[in-house]
Formats: sequence, structure tokens, C-alpha cells
Amino acid sequence: MAAKQLPIPVERIEKAIFLIRGHKVMLDADLAELYGVTTKRLNEQVRRNLSRFPADFMFQLDAQEASALRSQFATSKKGRGGRRYLPYVFTEQGVAMLSSVLNSERAVQVNIAIMRVFVRLREMMATHKELAFKLVELEERLEGHDEQIQNIFEAIRQLMTPPDPARCLFPLPWRERQEPAPDVIRGEGGVMLH
Repeated sequence: MAAKQLPIPVERIEKAIFLIRGHKVMLDADLAELYGVTTKRLNEQVRRNLSRFPADFMFQLDAQEASALRSQFATSKKGRGGRRYLPYVFTEQGVAMLSSVLNSERAVQVNIAIMRVFVRLREMMATHKELAFKLVELEERLEGHDEQIQNIFEAIRQLMTPPDPARCLFPLPWRERQEPAPDVIRGEGGVMLH
């Protein structure tokens, strides 16, 4: 029998992933909500299996990090209900390990959904890195062209500007009198004006 797919929106999982200390992580409370357990129960299971959660799988936020997260969300303050300890966060590997300690079908299905989102994020980041690399490469290739293009425009502007009569080597009397230019006849002896 095929496993039942959970209706967990990908956007819900994506919004629960944060970048903290250079790691993409999920908060214990968000994971507990997705798994359908209390945060207390999730953390109890983790404490019972601490050997499965080394520092690169899970770590506890310090007060400053927790405060920064609290300011992003309207969470309750100490003494008024809610959390009384600093939250734990789980890296992708820690999330994968959670399904083994929670040991439920829902945990397995939620983990599959979360892993797919982590993979999708990695692919998107790789695409962005590739795009950024190509952009830098293009900028480097075109770097010298700016000056060359400016030189071409300057040459075109000079060609479009009428010559200054004072700087002409040969007088051009027909321009001053607005007469048509004389016909040029080419012959064996050179150029003659007609």
C-alpha cells in the first residue's frame, strides 16, 4: 500500500527554513507543528537520543539569535506563557534524523516533504550561483568593449560634425555662397573641376 501524501504546502516549509550561523535550519517549534506533536514532546525525544544529534545536526540558539527571531514573529515573552528556554534548530541532517526518533508514519511523510524542499532550495542556489558566475564572466568580457564603443561613437560624432572652414586646407568657396559643388571630372591627368 502506498504511503498517504500529507497536504503540507511547500511554501509553509520554505517559510520555516532560516539561515543561522551559515546553516539552513528549522526551529523545533515549526518542526513540532509539522509533525503534529508538541515542541516539548519533540525536544524530549531529542534529549533521549542526543547521540543521534551532533552539533552539525542540531544546536541551541543563543539569546541574541532567539531575540532576533522573536522580533520577526509575535511570540510570547518569558513570564507570560510560551517558551521559557532558548529554541533548538535542526539542520537538514538533523531533520532527517528526527523521523527515526519520533517513529511515526506522519514523521516519515513530513520528513520526505521537508527533504524535497531542502533539495529544491539547493538546486535554486546552485542555479543562482551559476547565473552569477555567468554574469561576472560576461562583465569581464565586455569590460574593454565600453571604451571601444565610446571611441566608435566619438568617431561617428566627428564625422557628423561639419568641418570648420577656418581649419580647411583648401578654401571651399561654394559652401560660403551656398552654390552647388562643382562637378568633378576624372581624367588621365588627374582631377579637374568643371
